[in-house]
Amino acid sequence: MIQDLKGEETWRLLRILAEFTEGYDKLSDVGFAVSVFGSARIKPDCPYYQKAEALSRRVAEEYFTIITGGGPGIMEASNKGAYEAGAMSVGLNIQLPMEQHSNPYQNRSLDFRYFFARKAMFVKYSVGYVCMPGGYGTLDEFFEALTLMQTLKIYPLPLILFGSEFWQGLVDWMKAQPLKHELISAEDLDIITVTDNIEEVVSAICAHRQWKEQQISLADSGLSKG
Repeated sequence: MIQDLKGEETWRLLRILAEFTEGYDKLSDVGFAVSVFGSARIKPDCPYYQKAEALSRRVAEEYFTIITGGGPGIMEASNKGAYEAGAMSVGLNIQLPMEQHSNPYQNRSLDFRYFFARKAMFVKYSVGYVCMPGGYGTLDEFFEALTLMQTLKIYPLPLILFGSEFWQGLVDWMKAQPLKHELISAEDLDIITVTDNIEEVVSAICAHRQWKEQQISLADSGLSKG
């Protein structure tokens, strides 16, 4: 019995490794990408669906890849905006018992069984995170990215909460509770941008790309001198 459990765990580790390997292989050429998160439950007639589509189309026009979770709702809207702009439109699909089905606006799709492997792909290939209104999954992505930046596990990148009516209450709570009780620092909140302005999102992401290109250039110069 114990031997059977060991064998099962070994196969699970191999499946996890396979997801990472496939992700690195299939996403190695996406270039500078922006990840857009949001609820699968939002319908096409919702203003946030339309905003997500317009935002992703505008970001794609600046030669960014758009990456989403590949499902319906905000994810569909974002993939649609990128797809119709002629940009690379990536869906990182996840197996779920409900809600999740692949949207048709992906020209690069990957299927994941494990959330943590999927989230690693978002982090590795993104130069900006845009969180539209969403539920637990969106909050999970937001707080994981925030924690990684706050603990300096990844370079700071634009972490944008789009939709002030939806998100401002969360930011106000963070000020009123964790910050008030000195559980976070004031500068930890500077990582977050709350906006309703698509052009502000585009400007922040383009500025970060320029910074990252400079870092890559400096690194390459250092290697060539060595």
